Amino acid sequence: MTNKSLLLSVSLLSLCAGAAHAQQASGDPHDHVTEVEEIVVRALPLGRSGDDVASHVSLLSGEAFVQRRTSTLGDTLSSLPGVNSDAFGGGASRPVIRGQTSPRVKILSEGAGLIDASEVSPDHAVSGEPLLMEGVEILRGPSALLYGGGAIGGAVNLLDKKIPTRIPLNGGEGVVEYRHGSVDNEDAGVVGLTVGAGQFALRLEAVGRRSDDYRIPDSDEDRLDGSYNNTFTGTIGASWIGDKGYLGAAFTQQKSTYGLSGHSHEFASCHLHGTSLHCGGHDDHDHDDHDHDHEDEHDHAAPEVRLLSQRVDLRGELRNPVQGIERVRLRAGYTDYEHKEVEEGEVLTTFSNKGYDGRLEVQHTEWNGLRGVGGVQVSKTEFGAVGLESYLRPTETQSTGLFVMEEYELGGWHLESAVRKDWTETSVLNGASVDHDPLSVSASALWHFNPQWTVALSLARSQRAPTAQEMFARGVHLATNTYELGTATLDLETAKSAELTLRKVEGRLTGTVSVYSYDYDDYIFANTLDQHEDFRLIRYEQADAKFTGIDAEVTAKITAALSATVYGDYVRAKLDSGDNLPRIPAGRLGARLSGYHGPWSGELDYSHVFEQAKVADYEDKTPGYDLLSATAAYGFNIADKADAEIYVRGTNLLDEKAWSHASFLGERAPIRGRGVTAGVRVRF
Repeated sequence: MTNKSLLLSVSLLSLCAGAAHAQQASGDPHDHVTEVEEIVVRALPLGRSGDDVASHVSLLSGEAFVQRRTSTLGDTLSSLPGVNSDAFGGGASRPVIRGQTSPRVKILSEGAGLIDASEVSPDHAVSGEPLLMEGVEILRGPSALLYGGGAIGGAVNLLDKKIPTRIPLNGGEGVVEYRHGSVDNEDAGVVGLTVGAGQFALRLEAVGRRSDDYRIPDSDEDRLDGSYNNTFTGTIGASWIGDKGYLGAAFTQQKSTYGLSGHSHEFASCHLHGTSLHCGGHDDHDHDDHDHDHEDEHDHAAPEVRLLSQRVDLRGELRNPVQGIERVRLRAGYTDYEHKEVEEGEVLTTFSNKGYDGRLEVQHTEWNGLRGVGGVQVSKTEFGAVGLESYLRPTETQSTGLFVMEEYELGGWHLESAVRKDWTETSVLNGASVDHDPLSVSASALWHFNPQWTVALSLARSQRAPTAQEMFARGVHLATNTYELGTATLDLETAKSAELTLRKVEGRLTGTVSVYSYDYDDYIFANTLDQHEDFRLIRYEQADAKFTGIDAEVTAKITAALSATVYGDYVRAKLDSGDNLPRIPAGRLGARLSGYHGPWSGELDYSHVFEQAKVADYEDKTPGYDLLSATAAYGFNIADKADAEIYVRGTNLLDEKAWSHASFLGERAPIRGRGVTAGVRVRF
């Protein structure tokens, strides 16, 4: 089949089908759509829907989430306006929100911090498993303030069912799913089961995935070496559930083996001469003429990561315990994480991260029109790196935070304010210890100036303490082709942010448009001091910087069963000196046609990513490209209380060779070529 005929067939199928969830035979599709729009944002303690929050909140859930899931979190979310991915082959990718990722984007597991090694390097996978999630919430701007300075760029809350919060109807419920992907020969299976009796409920779930190196278009190499991913994740959880709340715990173990695309030891011997690089026999530092031979990177298999993460979660909620208190919530997690980077059977570096994150929230009843919540969050992590890439000595980070958020309704106005104070101590084993005390405050106002329209203004002053890596790194970091130098005297990073959001929440036309500005004092960034070929010497320094941008998504209901959406995003980031900041995603503009017809549903999505020509020093431009995807699904009942869905999703149907500008790998790792994923999902 030719490319044109393939695209025509998929397009016609999608246009006939649309993209909403296939409703049950007795259901009303309009009721289903309304229910999704009113879903409460679980990361917001006062239980508000996304339309009632002053700053920008995105939610990906339901069948749209099921069909867009990939093996990594960043790639799963990268289709949302304002969200990109710093993809590192097939095994790791982190979400990039409005041009920023870790350590300014906080990854949460139902409100508790997710502890792994992804904050340290883009080749380290986020340990959350997309195939076991029921959705993802993304908080941007001041709404993320309650999670501390690590969420200046945003907070990503992973939603799951590992700890039951209710007794299932008829004693049990579950899901079974199988999917196969053509571009990487992926086979994945999911099983989840919740059973209950009396006041107790038990949850069992597991996912297994095996995929090969993925195919890349128009390349000398048919597949990207080291882009495979083999993962198994299993969870057991249990809860006691009463009339006034619940208390539960879960244990999750994840084992993963994935390749490190573009990972080269060519520069492993590089070291410092003052503030200059010295690599092998290269003494004259002429960056254009090299008299040494390079190792052929294709003579042996790519290095791989062997990951083991064990996590215990504790969650609970108590409603109306005493007069004046409406709810008390507990979220806590302890993680023992380790991964080994292995090449030709030899362990070269071992990364470990052990720690806990706990959060207690107390929500008071309405008092003189005020509703609010206060709480405390405590965390401690012990991070270590031993071996070839031990560029960061063992460090310990402890943090305690206190926060308060209040809201007030005044006519057509919804007013919010919040404040958070943290005390952070970062220390090196048998070395220096540094304290920082960041303070963050925010205020916002949302005006219902029309029954169908709202406009909101949010202002915030947020502070972030520098990380252990930014202060104490010293050594070769092969994943990013850098020699890193930390600066122990780094001060607090302060962001003054403003966001204006216009929403249309009802009618045939709905959508959200947000414009924002982040004005940073003492922004922490990696400044390049020297370069040898593709290898750079960087030092973490501070300078003032500014991020400005826009996110937008507008949907028009053409008929009761067919809708069209236009979406896009753009961010501009530079230092006050005028220099561009590195790895800032290019602007994007897209359109989506979606709908349903009886049990059929589907979607056709086209987007154009523009050229990124505003690049930093030592950074190349990234050409623009077009992406086309399509989804078709068929839902049906298989028993009295069980239904199934068969879905097919095609991605990069134009088979474009493209690179993500947010990725450290650049042209070494193009995105996946044309692929089709087919799956069947049964719920009972």
